[in-house]
Amino acid sequence: MNLKVNKNRLWQSLMQMAEIGPGKHGGSCRLALTDVDIESRNLFKRWASEAGCCFRLDSMGNLFARREGENPDVAPIIMGSHLDTQPCGGRFDGVLGVLGALEILRVLQENNIKTEHPLEIAVWMNEEGARFSPAMMGSGVFSGVFKESEIYSHKDINGISVEQALHRSNQLGNEPCKSFPIKAYYELHIEQGPVLELNNKTIGVVTGAQGISWSHVTLNGQSAHAGTTPMNYRKDPVIGMARIVKGLQKIIKEQEGALYTIGRIESQPASINSVASKVFFTLDLRHGDDATLNKLQQEFKNLVSETCAAEGLTNTIKDIWQAPAISFDKNCISKVKAATEHLGYSYQKIISGAGHDACQIASVAPVSMIFIPCEGGLSHNEAESISPEDAAAGADVLLNAVLESAVIN
Repeated sequence: MNLKVNKNRLWQSLMQMAEIGPGKHGGSCRLALTDVDIESRNLFKRWASEAGCCFRLDSMGNLFARREGENPDVAPIIMGSHLDTQPCGGRFDGVLGVLGALEILRVLQENNIKTEHPLEIAVWMNEEGARFSPAMMGSGVFSGVFKESEIYSHKDINGISVEQALHRSNQLGNEPCKSFPIKAYYELHIEQGPVLELNNKTIGVVTGAQGISWSHVTLNGQSAHAGTTPMNYRKDPVIGMARIVKGLQKIIKEQEGALYTIGRIESQPASINSVASKVFFTLDLRHGDDATLNKLQQEFKNLVSETCAAEGLTNTIKDIWQAPAISFDKNCISKVKAATEHLGYSYQKIISGAGHDACQIASVAPVSMIFIPCEGGLSHNEAESISPEDAAAGADVLLNAVLESAVIN
């Protein structure tokens, strides 16, 4: 069988979904459990209902749309991703995985194709972590990575807790949020990087994901007058941070495959004519090997200690989150690769540099992902862009991999 999706219908669905919570510059803004997020879920539910689905909602607001199989008692094949976005997000991050999966069910329905295993689409709650931290919250509780009771207490910038937001949005389902038997989980996603585009490949066969470490770092010095305090008398945490960043850049460049990002910086008292007394910054470290990631963490901490000693500063480093490097299921990877080859699309194997719901689900089910290129590798940006042809190609691969897993009668 050489089934393909309806390219125009998939693209029209993506464009229609993008009309909900539009950004100011052509992207999307649908923070988790806000009114526009719920509006997007309701539109998805309407479409999935027309494709013959029934629905379940769990206690973390994860939404499951189910197409029954010939044997309803066997474990389902699950496809999915998320509909929430960054505050200034694109139209395809996460959304492609949900609507690509919906397109698969539409194709099966119009071709009257039955599968032995039930098929489900998962819409995971708060994947982005933009409103509530941490990211991948719904899939994390589902897979046991996070404790629901603790996650419920996490608050957004307005002091609204996750539990309150679930109540207010009517997304607090009756079904407990916990894992159940899953035969296979597939997630279609934009790459969010430039590798596929640079290599002129249509499909990324994703074999795993990088390890990620997040830290909060505070450097404490001494506030002083900017005009009367000689440079060699200062205990300036800004100078300390500058030295640390320069040293970290050297460490990262010497380690192949390593990445770091300092995404947030704050100083106190934040006055133009005062030496700062305190600097706070965040650190995101990533590598595909856990041992190497741990080594990088330790080298960073040693660098901070040495720099603070030289500059007369004190410091605190709080490790707030760590996700281990993940290897996806070989059988699922094989099915994605075989579907890609069967359809004649160019491809390469690739490791995800970003975290995804699939990374959480990998601890409780066989998992693989399918990447398609995004223009310029740009994501988490309203200018995020993909082509209708690549979107359809990714969905084609998803369709054929799922059918191979679900066993056609």
